[in-house]
Amino acid sequence: MRRHRPRPRSRPRAAGAGGGGGVAAAWTVSVLLALGVVATWPRSTPAAPLARGSAAPSPSAPAAAAATPSAAASTPAPTSTSAPAISARRMRERLTRALDRYLRGRPGHLSLSFRDQATGFTFTYRPEARIVTASIVKVDILVALLLKAQRERRRLTSSERSLARQMIEFSDNKAANALWQAAGGAAGLAAANRRLRLRDTSPGAGGVWGVTTTSAADQIRVLRALTSAGSPLSERHRGYVLDLMSRVTPEQAWGVSAAATATAAGTATAAGTKAGADASVALKNGWLPRPVDGGQWTINSIGRVRENGATGHDRPDGHDYLIAVLSKQHPSMGAGVETVEHAVRLVISTLRAAGRG
Repeated sequence: MRRHRPRPRSRPRAAGAGGGGGVAAAWTVSVLLALGVVATWPRSTPAAPLARGSAAPSPSAPAAAAATPSAAASTPAPTSTSAPAISARRMRERLTRALDRYLRGRPGHLSLSFRDQATGFTFTYRPEARIVTASIVKVDILVALLLKAQRERRRLTSSERSLARQMIEFSDNKAANALWQAAGGAAGLAAANRRLRLRDTSPGAGGVWGVTTTSAADQIRVLRALTSAGSPLSERHRGYVLDLMSRVTPEQAWGVSAAATATAAGTATAAGTKAGADASVALKNGWLPRPVDGGQWTINSIGRVRENGATGHDRPDGHDYLIAVLSKQHPSMGAGVETVEHAVRLVISTLRAAGRG
């Protein structure tokens, strides 16, 4: 019996795997598809942001070159909306006009010098005025004594320290007499003032320290010697003098402390030197009825008013004012104090109104 072997089943051909026509058709489709893709591909493609650490594309690459002007055209340049700050010159003119208006018709004469150590802004009203110091020279006397002690490489004696406290905190004249002599008298004061680079200060004739003449600008130089790292006074001595000035007795706490009430809405306390929680003051005042002026009063005040700022007094975000006011020929001590304090508040309020205080 004849057996029939089953024929093997043919395997299906893969598309395009066999026959010249199939290959040509597939190739044609591929080319057309490629042409279609190329024809519809955008001429420039914005570059995606690079991940950190990725290599930047070459500046000459077409994509980078096309993306740069497109981004620049779509991003408008920032514009400033804040008004320009008033210039220092215009600010000084404004302050001069404000003081002129206030002092017009008032008795007496006044000169004022001001420095904001936080901004560097300075101003002096009537810089030509030369007025006797009265007791503000006691700060200069103590500075002269400390410079002498530094030359001698010694500390102040306990007696000198006690006298210094009486002289600054209570304006004691007997203590001033003793320290004036210890500092070298008129010659010692003149030598110290040369080191402080004072220009307009002459020690009192006949050894009378209270009639030393000075300018408001020179008194700012004295205050700078107490607050600047470039001072001939050591850091320890600068802090020592300022500490005494910060402890002035309450009844002598008037004057430049008015700047603290203008900035912090506070009042001078029993320590005489702190206005509220937002400002601190170190000052020395002088007051003297002068026979040569018919008994009218010389009223002077010098000091530092330091705003504590938003984050405390050890931070540099508050203002740091040095202020010196010299005045004379007031009908009474009270009238002179009122004029000095009003002038100080006027300067601070004018600065604040212009965005500088």
